[in-house]
Amino acid sequence: MIKDVALGQYFPGNSIIHRLDPRVKIVLTIAYIIALFVCKGIIPYCIVSALLITVILITKINLRLIFKSLRPIMILLAFTAVLNVFYTKSGDVLLQLGAVSVTTGGVATALYMTVRIILLVAGTFVMLTYTTSPIMLTDGLEALLSPLKKVRFPVHELSMMMSIALRFIPTLIEETDKIMSAQKSRGASFETGSLLSRARALVPILVPLFINAFKRAEDLALAMECRCYRGGECRVRLRVFKLSSIDIYACILFAVLFAAIAVISASVSFGVVL
Repeated sequence: MIKDVALGQYFPGNSIIHRLDPRVKIVLTIAYIIALFVCKGIIPYCIVSALLITVILITKINLRLIFKSLRPIMILLAFTAVLNVFYTKSGDVLLQLGAVSVTTGGVATALYMTVRIILLVAGTFVMLTYTTSPIMLTDGLEALLSPLKKVRFPVHELSMMMSIALRFIPTLIEETDKIMSAQKSRGASFETGSLLSRARALVPILVPLFINAFKRAEDLALAMECRCYRGGECRVRLRVFKLSSIDIYACILFAVLFAAIAVISASVSFGVVL
């Protein structure tokens, strides 16, 4: 399960999505998330699903990697679906068990919420972390937040912390897997017993993991000080971002799709489209 965490992983490529400006990717991802929460009805979800499938085909990312990234949230999906099924009382009653009832509105809401979470996680991974290196991602975030420097907001420090965090997530995952393998070779069990016993079994993992994480952080801080790192002061950028025609076309296309989703969802809300 620990190897299924996909946050921070980057798969190099030369597709159109890979070549998009990181600033455009961040903005489009935010708009994609907003579009998911605006969606109402089957047609808007079909549009978002078609968009995500198209992006996956363009990037040529293996579907196994996407399904693998969804495994850690299966419990969240099941929990969300059950809550919506039993707590939404709109529509016709399908099943009545005493005070508990299952309605058509509850089933529909559960399906919509499940699809929304899946599209949210898969789309964020495909459009950002899978196709954008951590360095490009943090540089794009810093460029987008650069106007906040006028009010003395620590834009560079925030971007640097994000870059370091994304860089060390795969490292910490790999180290956790090594510690778990070492503990299993000594007879430790993490998948049997009660919930309390499983939680106690994690203590021998968390202690060395935190110690190694703090040691890595201290080594990195010392290395940055030895190289006279001074943050964003008087720094010359290696990469100068410039919007290309591909970025402009991508923004126009997504704007058209977002407008279509908003119009259709508004029509569903007012009962024009069923």
